[in-house]
Amino acid sequence: MMKKAILLSVTVLSLLLCAHENGFSFPAAKQMYYEVRLYRINSSAQEALTDSYLKDAFIPALHRAGIPTIGVFKPVAADTAYGKLIYVFIPYKTLDQYEMLPDKLKKDQAYVLAAKPYIDAPYNAPPFVRYESILSKAFTHMPEYRIPTFTTPKSERIYEYRSYESATEAKADKKIEMFNEGGEIEIFEKIGSNPVFFAKVISGSLMPRLIYMTTYADMKSHDEHWAAFRNHPDWKRLSSMEEYKNTTSKVKPFLLHPTEYSDF
Repeated sequence: MMKKAILLSVTVLSLLLCAHENGFSFPAAKQMYYEVRLYRINSSAQEALTDSYLKDAFIPALHRAGIPTIGVFKPVAADTAYGKLIYVFIPYKTLDQYEMLPDKLKKDQAYVLAAKPYIDAPYNAPPFVRYESILSKAFTHMPEYRIPTFTTPKSERIYEYRSYESATEAKADKKIEMFNEGGEIEIFEKIGSNPVFFAKVISGSLMPRLIYMTTYADMKSHDEHWAAFRNHPDWKRLSSMEEYKNTTSKVKPFLLHPTEYSDF
């Protein structure tokens, strides 16, 4: 049995080396789709009800529906949006998974029961003011999201969610090219900024734009990594290239902490 296993491993390795030498490339990972929900709240009562819904009903139901990792984040205390927004990151393998989710939730009796206070909230005591849904597609050079690993408490971790708007679709595509082929993603990798995802918005507000998220153990680490990024020779070279000038018209960074019930 051991000899057969070794022979199989050698055969597979030989095939991989042969394919590489002959210029054969294996299919890249399929690009995922991401939904970012922004719940706008205006009171502690709304925050508590929406937190309870996400923690006890929505996230467990998504786990049962085959979506294993959901991120939930809130603005840091220094932000003027503190206590007013809840960010929910939902990754999908396919658009069908995204489209079929509402029907799956309706058929999930455990979800329906747990979500009842949220779903049946009276009109004059709603769980949120409004919520916005942003659907995006992962970049080719980072087709799947990544979950960071930290030893610091969740209350100290920093997740930076960024939105880059562009004046035209062509400029937006050029900025995405800057991340992919230009090597901007690689700079984040080199300095250890723990990117979670990079994606092009395909449905939502403020288009055309891209969104992405990087993560840090704490605020000190955040500041140190961004200083390293700005001073990196690859970034200085890339940002000075004429073809990438004026590819963004507005950059919006948002500093967030994960909630205690967030999956990461």
